[in-house]
Formats: sequence, structure tokens, C-alpha cells
Amino acid sequence: MAMGESKQMETKAIIIPAYVKALSGSLGGVVEASCLQPMDVIKTRLQLDRTGTYKGILHCGTTTVKTEGVRALWKGLTPFATHLTLKYALRMGSNAVIQSAFKDAKTGKISNGGRFASGFGAGVTEALLIVTPFEVVKIRLQQQKGLSQELLKYKGPIHCARLIIREEGLRGLWSGAVPTVMRNGTSQAVMFTSKNTFDGLFWSKHEGDGKVLQPWQSMISGFLAGIAGPVCTGPFDVVKTRLMAQARSGGAFKYTGVVHAISTIYVEEGVRALWKGILPRLMLIPPGQAIVWGLADQVIGLYERNYIHKNNNILA
Repeated sequence: MAMGESKQMETKAIIIPAYVKALSGSLGGVVEASCLQPMDVIKTRLQLDRTGTYKGILHCGTTTVKTEGVRALWKGLTPFATHLTLKYALRMGSNAVIQSAFKDAKTGKISNGGRFASGFGAGVTEALLIVTPFEVVKIRLQQQKGLSQELLKYKGPIHCARLIIREEGLRGLWSGAVPTVMRNGTSQAVMFTSKNTFDGLFWSKHEGDGKVLQPWQSMISGFLAGIAGPVCTGPFDVVKTRLMAQARSGGAFKYTGVVHAISTIYVEEGVRALWKGILPRLMLIPPGQAIVWGLADQVIGLYERNYIHKNNNILA
């Protein structure tokens, strides 16, 4: 009996608490925001460019620096960093909570289908609670051009949020919520499933097994997992950016919704416009996932070593 119980304990995957995953995600978010903010500014500028002002990533970056200074590449950093910190904490934490509903009661393991569904749920949760309002403020700040603070409509994140609420109502902070939900839900479903698959395929690592990957191993898995999302969700990201950026002009919006935005962009700018900013997204998201997972896996691994397997060894 004791031998059977011992064998069952060995095969049962250990559950990492949601708060540990939330902490690991928030720390990764701070580092990612600091490193990748300039590329996010360039991505936003390219997606909002309907007249062909920018010829590409380098031209957009150099033009921004020449006309507005280097600091312009970190426009919207405060909402971006806050948004990423809260987003990753909520993403990792909610994913862990949702996964618990899909775990096998005997083995503690989760199927790829359950992992995909958990990732989608985490993406929807972060999109509604964190991503949409923060990105509305960030995009409104990033689209402003000029050096003079007095001439800018929005003076900072708080002022921007207050002005949006005053002019457009509280719902203005959730402009573009539908494509954001579609983008984030799909992206996180793919990302969590892919990350787990790459960990097992390349490094024979499975969650809760006590094995801690080297940071470079986690970064490779995270980088590869971050590629599929931007390719699949490009149109949703462009539409999200356009809907979030528009403020009322003459009492009306140019785009009235997701379907109208997609059809209008297609008619006016062609199908390629629906993937505008895909290259900077690919330069932004995979490296971001590499940074986050490189740090997050170390935090989770530290918990596994010091609080789970150590206790199991003492009990043994």
C-alpha cells in the first residue's frame, strides 16, 4: 500500500500556486516594458499611418527621433509598463486558476485541449480587465506628434484617461474591446499551448516536475511560442488600434465596429493593410515572451525547488 502510494505521488504533477505564477509574470512585465517600448511606439505609428508617411520600421524610428527627440520612443511608457505588469500577473494567475478545472484528478496533468482553453480564458480575462483601457490611453498618447507639451491634446496618462471619460464616457476607455478580446484570447491559447509543447519537445521539461530550465532555454521556448500569435491575429490588432485611436470628430467615428473597420480598411487601403505593423509586432512579441518566460520560469523553478520538492524530501 505504501509503495503504491509512493509511486502515485511520483507520477502526480505538482501544482504551482496561482500567486507564484502571477508574481513571476509581473516581474517579467516590468523588464519587457523597459526593453521593448520603442518598438511598440513604432508599431503603433505604422498602424495609424494611412498616408504613407513612414516607409518602414527604421524610417519611422529615425523620423520620430529627428522630429520629436529620443524620448518620443518611450511615449506612453507609464501606462505601458503598468499595463504589462498587471497584464502578466493576471494572465499567469488566471491561467493557473482556469487550468485547475482541467487537471486530471489523479495525475494532476492537463491535456493540450485544456491548456488551449485555459490560455484562451486567460487572454479574454486580461483583455477585458486590463489590456483594453490601458492600451486606449497608451495609443492616444503614442499617436500624438510634436515636441511642445502645450500643443498636445493629452498631457499624460491620467489627463488622457480623464479627458476620454469626459468626452466619450466611460465606454471610451473600452473602445476596441471586441477585437482585443479576439486577439488576446487567440494569442494566449496558442502561446501557452506552444510554450508547454516546446518545453517538452526540446528540454523534456513538464510543469511541476522539479526541473528548472536555464534562462536561455526558457527564452528559446518563449520566443518560438510568441511567433504564431501575431501572424494569426494581425487584422484584429490593426482594427483594435484604429478603434482605440479614434476620438470623436464632428460627433461621429470613422469606424463603427469591428466588421465595418475591417471592410473599410480593406476597401480604402487593401488587404495588406490588415497586417500593417506585423513586422514590428514580430520584433516585439517574441522577444517579449522570451524575456518574460526567461524570468518567470526562474521564479517558478525557485518555488518548486525551495517549497515543494524540499518538503517532499523531508517527508520522505
